[in-house]
Amino acid sequence: MVSAVPAYAEWSNLERRIRALVPEAFDPAGRVLNLIAGEWGHPGKGKPYLSPVDGTVLGRLPMIDADTARIAASAAAAESRTWANQDLDARKERVSQCLSLLREQRELLALILAWEIGKPVPQARVSVDRCITGVEWYVSQIEPMVEGRRPLGLISNIASWNYPLSVLVHAVLVQVLVGNSAIAKTPTDGGLFSLTLCMALARRCGLPVSLISGSGGQLSDALVRNPEIACLSFVGGKANGRDIAASLYDRNKRYMLEMEGVNAYGIWHFSDWEGLAKQLKKGFEYGKQRCTAYPRFVVERSLMPRFLETYLPVVSALKVGHPLLAESLEGEPPALDFGPLINSQKVEELHGHMSEAEGRGAVPLFAGRLDSERFLPDQDVSAYLAPHALLHVPRNCKLYHGEPFGPVDTLVVVDSEEELVAEMNVSNGSLVASIACDEPDTYRRVASELRAFKVGHNAPRSRGDREEVFGGIGGSWKGCFVGGRYLVQAVTEGEPGERLHGNFHDYTQLPDTR
Repeated sequence: MVSAVPAYAEWSNLERRIRALVPEAFDPAGRVLNLIAGEWGHPGKGKPYLSPVDGTVLGRLPMIDADTARIAASAAAAESRTWANQDLDARKERVSQCLSLLREQRELLALILAWEIGKPVPQARVSVDRCITGVEWYVSQIEPMVEGRRPLGLISNIASWNYPLSVLVHAVLVQVLVGNSAIAKTPTDGGLFSLTLCMALARRCGLPVSLISGSGGQLSDALVRNPEIACLSFVGGKANGRDIAASLYDRNKRYMLEMEGVNAYGIWHFSDWEGLAKQLKKGFEYGKQRCTAYPRFVVERSLMPRFLETYLPVVSALKVGHPLLAESLEGEPPALDFGPLINSQKVEELHGHMSEAEGRGAVPLFAGRLDSERFLPDQDVSAYLAPHALLHVPRNCKLYHGEPFGPVDTLVVVDSEEELVAEMNVSNGSLVASIACDEPDTYRRVASELRAFKVGHNAPRSRGDREEVFGGIGGSWKGCFVGGRYLVQAVTEGEPGERLHGNFHDYTQLPDTR
């Protein structure tokens, strides 16, 4: 039975370790600073920065104003011109030095992620490892990918809170590896300390990186519309992404905008229920707070009883709790499927969406409950939500068309392939989809009609690592595709008139393999 947070994982001890490692990133009062023009400063107006784990105040998020952000972008753009002249071998060496420093802090970074974004420690370790090994692959493979190409200049990075290392830091290090400078915005909801530590170590290695924080509205002119920005990499919601995309169409600027879509899993003429059960359990990792999570299951009517026999035991057995509690003060954190969602507001939002759906006729198939033994006595659990599942959500509900980004599944029953395709394409484009089907020809026929960038057969699809391409179709993605040589092409310039692979406002060019 879990009892306490081990001493090595207590936030006060972790914060002391961070400040001892990178004292330059903090002011004398212990406030986190912004990294501008190669120097740490500009604490701005502090905003309380809370952990979703138990409401602990981790620190204060420094909120700078628009003028300071423009200064930061101008300084970062100036750095790009000098950095681009560095020999590729020198850039590889400095990036490799940074990766070595990150590897030395693997366990510390994993524990920070657990506090900042609520990720169970084993999953947080995977995030750290994917960041490091992913960039190592680029270092080893970069020569042929940059041959005949030149860097763009300053790359702006605005990413969501859920993957500060394996998405944001990974992208920044690849961008500077190929000769660009990079500026990143700290996500408001998570990643302040992990990103600060990573960027401080990168800066010590001489890498041209900048890190600023503030409200999106205040910083958008500097990080999006600023003519000194050569390329924008955005990961976030569809509403913000659409606004950003519209502001870029008439500008000579590269962009990669990853947005939300409802990733659907279709079940049709299928029999491997044991295999599906394993996929269902893994699919709940991190509370489905992933861009490639599957929150919608579209099931053939005759298979619905077998699907429920498989699905309900899986969700009933999922472990949700405080990600840092252990059985002893020196013990390992627990093996959980997921911890909290990013904040209590997200939990309230999902409860509201479920209430709306049920009030309009949806059937609540499963409503999980939190186990008090997986929390501290009297702990704030307002950011936690056990798994839920609803059947036949009406079309006029937000859960029907929107990605919940949490452990709330919707189930739909269909009677024909046409219905299957229509219900899987509900969001006009998604990053991934999958079809559980025993018949290869049927799978290929259905898959060809899905508006998903990647389609799995009897298996989920993921973002992928290293050379695997990643993107989206329809409203789920705008701009250049990424992954392997496509990421390098997205942040470098080739021959005049080059036509990049991507989903743009005036054309879509898909890669041969996805």
